[in-house]
Amino acid sequence: MLVTVEDGVATQVRGDPDHPTTAGVLCTKVARYTERTYHPDRLLHPMKRIGPKGSGQFVRIGWDEAIDTIATRLGAIAARDPEAILPYSYAGTMGLVQGESMSARFFHKLGASLLDRTICASAGGAGYTYTIGNRIGTDVEQFQNARLILIWGGNPIASNLHFWTRAQEAKRRGATLIAIDPYRSLTAEKCHQHIALLPGTDAALALGMMHVLIAEDLLDHDYIARHTLGFEELKQRVVEWPPERVAETCGITTAEVTQLARLYGATARRGEAVAIRTNYGLQRVRGGGMAVRNICCLPALVGAWRHAAGGIQLSSSDSFPKDRLAVQRTDLLPAGRVPRTINMSTIGDDLLRPASPAFGPQIEAVVVYNSNPVAVAPESGKVMQGFARDDLFTVVLEHFRTDTADYADFVLPATTQLEHIDVHGAYGHLYMMANNAAIAPLGEAKPNTEIFRLLAARMGFDDPCFADSDDAIAAVAFDNKHVHAVHFDWESLKRSGWQKLAVPEAPFAEGGFATPSGKCEFLCARMAADGFDPLPTYLPPYESAASNPVLASRYPLAMISPPARNFLNSTFVNIESLRETEGEPHLDMHPDDAAQRAIVAGDMVSIFNDRGTFTARVRITDKARRGLVVGLSIWWKKLATDGKNANELTSQRLTDMGGGPTFYDVLVEVAKAGPDARKQNT
Repeated sequence: MLVTVEDGVATQVRGDPDHPTTAGVLCTKVARYTERTYHPDRLLHPMKRIGPKGSGQFVRIGWDEAIDTIATRLGAIAARDPEAILPYSYAGTMGLVQGESMSARFFHKLGASLLDRTICASAGGAGYTYTIGNRIGTDVEQFQNARLILIWGGNPIASNLHFWTRAQEAKRRGATLIAIDPYRSLTAEKCHQHIALLPGTDAALALGMMHVLIAEDLLDHDYIARHTLGFEELKQRVVEWPPERVAETCGITTAEVTQLARLYGATARRGEAVAIRTNYGLQRVRGGGMAVRNICCLPALVGAWRHAAGGIQLSSSDSFPKDRLAVQRTDLLPAGRVPRTINMSTIGDDLLRPASPAFGPQIEAVVVYNSNPVAVAPESGKVMQGFARDDLFTVVLEHFRTDTADYADFVLPATTQLEHIDVHGAYGHLYMMANNAAIAPLGEAKPNTEIFRLLAARMGFDDPCFADSDDAIAAVAFDNKHVHAVHFDWESLKRSGWQKLAVPEAPFAEGGFATPSGKCEFLCARMAADGFDPLPTYLPPYESAASNPVLASRYPLAMISPPARNFLNSTFVNIESLRETEGEPHLDMHPDDAAQRAIVAGDMVSIFNDRGTFTARVRITDKARRGLVVGLSIWWKKLATDGKNANELTSQRLTDMGGGPTFYDVLVEVAKAGPDARKQNT
């Protein structure tokens, strides 16, 4: 980003035209970043709660009072059992400095519970890593050279604009684009073909593709022989998944299965690049990790990795040699004791869980930063109930009074990206990036690092690392001894803004996978050791008509809640210009499903299951396939129609691997809104 500053005020944010990926363009959301920074509701002073939890009633206080009181409360809890204290954070600030440095050092020194940060992509990351070895894949700058692109489980027009620009260029050059998604998203509408499979069945579709590729010998036998492990075992497994079975499982036609596999295999056989951009939607179901694993097998079968524009990208995260030991200082953890780990996706249950030998102490304090769990965590009713506990001490570092901030005892004003120093990797491209402060912090806002430095000092933590400046932390964030970052130097990165990693154009053209075997592992011994099927398989959703017919008799509609185009999860929801574009919470519903319920376009409807209910205005559209409803999300509850959002209905059940959330593994019923809607339809 390039920021224009006049008299100390940021007046414009735009993409850097010289950056090869950004190319001068920002998404709809980030292009409005000055509106967020200078929003009239911006938190600019420390605040202390004076009303009931959840009421949002606060009074302004000074930093000294805030730090003194928080340090005293945390110190008293830590004296009893530091594991009763839990940090809760994710990607509100994505940098290595503001996101995970001084805060991690503070909580490690304290001996607090650890947080398993699973809420985004841990399931897919696990499946990808078992198969390929790490999250390294096709360079986004190569996709325009592909002849076939499968966009699997994502909506890049809304969430990955810079990839979509490359995909459009490939299309102009004659490439075929195919979207695989239960919902006909903005992206799917622009592709040559849309395959609308049932939620949670992506693993079966990948198995069916492998069946056809092997049965019809659309394979690269040389690549398989030299760079894969377990082909004969895979061959026997996929015999079980003929196109007819796959079509029935996925709710699509047999022709869609066979034609997709044939196009994929035949294009690769002609020596042309075939690429898959898989995203996070498909992994947020019970078998999400296995689904990504199965898809990761496809490029190796056809030799797609031979081409710089071939292969697959889930994330480029592991291309970046992050030195997390230097940044987070895990050596500060208590000697001889590893604190327990709490999964952030089960925070609702965990906040309500009493002390026990299995669980450990009850959670007595939560420090939230870079996240808004009351809005974004699953089974939201329980999350709210947990944060409403009068005996739970809650501190929130924030820019605004979010749904979570309303439950805080203390709210501390944090800086935005424009006001602090940071250093970033990426998960969509291959550039290390400096985040230089463009303006001074507004009001009394402080960077996360400074807030945790103050708390550390007040609690008597005198380790030298707590005096490290943000520049000093940024300077060690990447390992410059690693082959990918031998050219890394923080001072030069600050001047240039960005530097590309030194990585090969085609990372696995000659194998070299980061698995124990050095090969793409169709048969994975590590999975067997971890209790998983070592071969690609299919795990049906927890909640579907096929897997749970009794539940489906009560709640016959599947629901997914992908991001709205103008929101970034719950970020930007309070920016009026963006929220006005979204209008209000909507539910997209197929005409046949609506007619069965006497629902017409524009009706207010209740969407409900055993976990909860929320209200939205219905849109009748065939973008949602039969049996599926789509609620674009994530609205702040306080800004939603009925003070609730789609996470009232989502489950705290976890994915098959990686401990991820199952946001899109949900059955619901829908009825016209009214006081008795739920009663009449259960």
